[in-house]
Amino acid sequence: VQLVESGGGSVQGGGSLRLSCAASVFRYTYSSYCLGWFRQAPGKKREVVGNIDDDGRTRYAEPVKGRFIISRDNAKNTLYLQMNSLKPADAAMYYCAADITYCGLAAEYTYWGQGTQVTVSQ
Repeated sequence: VQLVESGGGSVQGGGSLRLSCAASVFRYTYSSYCLGWFRQAPGKKREVVGNIDDDGRTRYAEPVKGRFIISRDNAKNTLYLQMNSLKPADAAMYYCAADITYCGLAAEYTYWGQGTQVTVSQ
């Protein structure tokens, strides 16, 4: 599975960004994969943002609940992360991930994108 993130950039605090993660070259039907979003700030460990399973159910990390929305478009083989009310603490490299069996909130997914940078100013 090849994953390519896009949509990162710089935004002022309180603003919004929408990240995308396009997938290709997958062995199984895209809709069968569990998909996750993670982020990593400089000097910090990679942390989960949330995930979405093959039935479209989502789970979120506490820091982003109520502000971020994960969705998927199986017809377009694309995962999305809508980020609202952004805070400086949300600044990080954002990664998407995919796995055909694992669907937890740990960074144990098999496939990973290269990341897209999000910067949030005060």
